[in-house]
Amino acid sequence: MKTKILGLAAATAMVLASTVNAATPKAHEGARNVVLVHGGFVDGSGWQKVYSILKKDGYNVSIVQNPTITLADDVAVTQRAIAQQDGPVVLVGHSYGGVVISEAGTDPKVQSLVYIAAFAPDKGESVQKLIANPPPGAPQPPILPPQDGFLFLDRAKFAASFAGDVSADEAGFMADSQVPWGVQALAGEVTVPAWKSKPSWYLVSTEDHMIPPPAQRMMAKRAGATVVEVPGSHAIYVSKPKVVAKIIEQAAHGKK
Repeated sequence: MKTKILGLAAATAMVLASTVNAATPKAHEGARNVVLVHGGFVDGSGWQKVYSILKKDGYNVSIVQNPTITLADDVAVTQRAIAQQDGPVVLVGHSYGGVVISEAGTDPKVQSLVYIAAFAPDKGESVQKLIANPPPGAPQPPILPPQDGFLFLDRAKFAASFAGDVSADEAGFMADSQVPWGVQALAGEVTVPAWKSKPSWYLVSTEDHMIPPPAQRMMAKRAGATVVEVPGSHAIYVSKPKVVAKIIEQAAHGKK
């Protein structure tokens, strides 16, 4: 009888262990920490939909609020967010946020990088240098002349250039809640690009009117990134959060 009881106990333990393993969030199979870095003209609130999906899938998600005054400041803020994580990190950047993660991503905790319609500069490059010579026929972002060292997009043209596939109400709010983007931040140059030592993923937004898709493809290829192309505006992280969350989770699991 004692042997049967022990056998039953062992079987029960195996069933319980199986149940626990099945219920474990898939995030635990790879990196479980995700740090999201926003770009210029916007703040971290735009990540809300992506955040909700990742949290539901079991990830620990942190959102960086960049001052977007200088690259050095934004890198420092991002590094503090990385330092707070309890294990490997997937570092994600949108637009100018790609410059930030390229500089901050050399941190030992960073396991992989994800660029969402983002700049992926090489050593010595900045946003200012990358946009200096746009390809022929590329749309010109409606950036207004600097005011006290800061840039804004023309509110009347914001939706068409930045958020063409976002609802009119949401795009209007984004236009009216713009964050001043410091000219010094645009001029900030990357010293040691993290993508040279860390695996990277790149989501190309094929209807982007801020960073031309050919430029996105060039930077992704140069970085040796795993590339996914999806129709969408520059604000694809707002308009198609499921697509964005999916590529982040692929990076967390190291799936090419």
